[in-house]
Amino acid sequence: MDDITTLYYVVLAVFVFGVWVVWRAINSPFGQVLKAIRENEPRAISLGYKTTQFKFAAFVLSAALAGLAGSMKAIVFQLASLTDVHWHGSGEVVLMTLLGGMGTPFGPIIGAFIVVTVESYLAQLGAWVTIIQGLIFIVVVTLFRRGVVGELMALMDGIQHRRLALLRR
Repeated sequence: MDDITTLYYVVLAVFVFGVWVVWRAINSPFGQVLKAIRENEPRAISLGYKTTQFKFAAFVLSAALAGLAGSMKAIVFQLASLTDVHWHGSGEVVLMTLLGGMGTPFGPIIGAFIVVTVESYLAQLGAWVTIIQGLIFIVVVTLFRRGVVGELMALMDGIQHRRLALLRR
């Protein structure tokens, strides 16, 4: 892990593996049951699903992926400090998810890219980075209710529906 190129490819492989695990979970019967529980838990219970077990399995999967990500961060930075377990870290994850788009598989990834890019390019501004992030968050939440990826997907769906309507004429 001393070689930066090797480290890069290891982190890339772990990232691709994590995205694949999430993708498989979403597009599996397990993911469909989780969607059913999210939409209407009493109905899922009436269909015979043990919702507590499914929610526990989703929590375990989430914790495993978060632990994997945290271990990668510790390996990359060669440091694990107490600031990593501060409430600000989980707030930043929520910010990333809301910016990118909740309910989309790649929304949190795009949201993380936005937050990290803003932090790195504006690092010389110090505490103003938090204020700028807050302004970006306010703009995205008020103008893009579904997040950046959610709005792009809705835009693409609208364009596709218009094309189909034109083809039907």
